[in-house]
Amino acid sequence: MLNTIPREHDISQVKKHIDLFPVTAILGPRQSGKTFLSKQINYAHHFDLENPRDLAKLDQPQLALEDLEGLIIIDEIQRKPNLFELIRYLVDNNPKQKYLILGSASKDLIRQSSESLAGRIGYYYLGGLSLSDVTPGNLKNLWLKGGFPRAFLTNTPEESFLWLSNYVTTFLERDIPQLGINIPANTLRRFWTMISHYHAQILNYSELGRSFGISDVTVRKYIDILQGTFMLRILKPWHANLKKRTVKSPKIYLRDSGLFHTLMSIENMDQLISHNKLGASWEGFALECVIKGLGKTDDDFYFWNTHSGAELDLFWQSEGKNWGVEFKYADAPKLTPSMKIALNDLQLEHLWIVYPGKDSYTLADNISTLPITQTPSIDRQFT
Repeated sequence: MLNTIPREHDISQVKKHIDLFPVTAILGPRQSGKTFLSKQINYAHHFDLENPRDLAKLDQPQLALEDLEGLIIIDEIQRKPNLFELIRYLVDNNPKQKYLILGSASKDLIRQSSESLAGRIGYYYLGGLSLSDVTPGNLKNLWLKGGFPRAFLTNTPEESFLWLSNYVTTFLERDIPQLGINIPANTLRRFWTMISHYHAQILNYSELGRSFGISDVTVRKYIDILQGTFMLRILKPWHANLKKRTVKSPKIYLRDSGLFHTLMSIENMDQLISHNKLGASWEGFALECVIKGLGKTDDDFYFWNTHSGAELDLFWQSEGKNWGVEFKYADAPKLTPSMKIALNDLQLEHLWIVYPGKDSYTLADNISTLPITQTPSIDRQFT
């Protein structure tokens, strides 16, 4: 099923990491295609730590690994974090070995690996399918169903909704406990569902705590869990040296549009188009498309919002210049005062308005519309 989408860009990027680093880590949510992608690369040995046989082989990890040569894949490595120190020793003493490690839990995995493998490891984030993986005619399907390959490749929206509903259940009842997190599945499900109503909004921990009947500290803990397992994106505010008072709190997004729609009980495109969260859904989906197209790290992106009402959905810096994007679900986006303020105050080289139409046109100097199908090449628009 998964082999119908080759994901050539991701494979190319992972190969570049493997050439450069003794150890490469592919990080991403469960079922995002990490295992499939890794098997498209010429490897010598493969260990899946969810396979009891492979797990048993690594009960004595040094004996199992030290005499191997070539590329060694270790899948779901967060199940054996003690391997990081050994891998450091092995790559330092055996130039014929390289490792490709796969993990579904970001924060802990990165901390453990960075401490043990500093200077030896490169990271590649694999999210859901990108626009470059699908044909333009499948744009609405990608938006509705999300980027998990198995959800996207279902025959109908109803099948996708069913698959994603079961994904949520499995994630909460199996994956979260396997990470050593002891929170009742029903509690985290209710919190995750509540968070979906705040999708594409400024994050207010106190308000969330009051709504759910828990403390701010517990809200942050739950959000950290969902962010650390790639379910949520926390977008930081940009603080420029300006006289205007800017919003200091982050924005929150569900990373996968299909999961967002599932948690909102949106089962098909008709329901989505008539839903009061249509604009928020488009913003989150288009934001992920732009970020994937640019290929930067999560920490490179911000939003900007002033207390007077001027805002910019996405801001980043590249080649010594400032760039910005607004997301509009509209037939023909128009120039707004907020766009002019953002352009001038942030000294943007260019501001794009990403929308679902087909034509790109200029709204003002350095402000133009950009069809979402062109976002994979956004970094080449003015270089």
